[in-house]
Amino acid sequence: MVFGEVPMAKAGITFETMMRDLKGRRFSPIYILMGEESYFIDQIADYLAEHVLQPEERDFNQNIVFGSDVNAAQIVDLAKGYPMMSEYRVVIVKEAQNLRGTEVIEKYLENPVKSSILVLCHKNGTIDRRKRLVSKAEAVGVVFESKKMRETELSAFVASNCLSRKITIDEKSIAMIVDHIGSDLNRLVSVIDKLQLFLPENDRVIRPEMIEKQIGVSKDFNAFELKNALINRDVFKANQIIKYFDNNPKAGSVFAYLPLLFGYFQNLMIAYYAPAKNENAVAQYLELKGGWAARDYITGMRNYSGSKTMQIISKFKEIDAKIKGIDNRSIVPGDLMKELIFFILH
Repeated sequence: MVFGEVPMAKAGITFETMMRDLKGRRFSPIYILMGEESYFIDQIADYLAEHVLQPEERDFNQNIVFGSDVNAAQIVDLAKGYPMMSEYRVVIVKEAQNLRGTEVIEKYLENPVKSSILVLCHKNGTIDRRKRLVSKAEAVGVVFESKKMRETELSAFVASNCLSRKITIDEKSIAMIVDHIGSDLNRLVSVIDKLQLFLPENDRVIRPEMIEKQIGVSKDFNAFELKNALINRDVFKANQIIKYFDNNPKAGSVFAYLPLLFGYFQNLMIAYYAPAKNENAVAQYLELKGGWAARDYITGMRNYSGSKTMQIISKFKEIDAKIKGIDNRSIVPGDLMKELIFFILH
């Protein structure tokens, strides 16, 4: 999936295509923005707040309110108002999940004012699609469901965000940021904002050394380096990283890398079923971007047999269960991770 292509309620509409419509000033009378991922909801709402009207038009033609402070009837009254010396009137309702009595909005959507743009920002969940509010909004406007990104999509998100800023960033630097921050897109963007401040105009490249200095993530002891050590079956390097995290608890926990490492070996097992074992064939079978992206799996197949990979996957499941307290009353997560790493390498 390309960064930003978050599925929307109407088939074929994505975050990117929606933003293209907004930038082309192709507006709808109603936008319902809902879902678990607040980043895309904020991006759309902020764009509408900043670009539909000129600054001098906003005092009389734009209202930004909170769902806990108004009722649905008041929202409709605002949306029914005609613009004053402007083409549009914009009404944005933040925290619309707190709004009650939405039946009056359903009635309004039967014949919405074409010069009004009503935006309902419903965070931390979705509106039941069986409700008439959703179906009526879909009939005349846009319903956007902002879903949490999968772990496998975060690297592409960081890469694309940097590209949009004309910043170059390598795979290791991306991994360091993603592994340190996780799936919180707002925090990921905030970290890129911070790093951008330290980039000279003539060298717009984010490097591991900069991340280590500005964010506090070691360029030598992190999830990216641990995964590489396991791929190459480098026992010494893997043990160095484990020891580093034991001695530097503030730097993070190896336990947090479990999903990343499991994902690699899970894909490695799938790679064994590829019709051919060259880079292009494996990349196509795993639906990767190109042959270069399959190199880690080619290396992995040289260092781990199919049967060993299957045993490693089983060990991951055993360790995960123990971390959750199943058949384990005393072994701490750190020691369980050491047990897992030892099993993988030997």
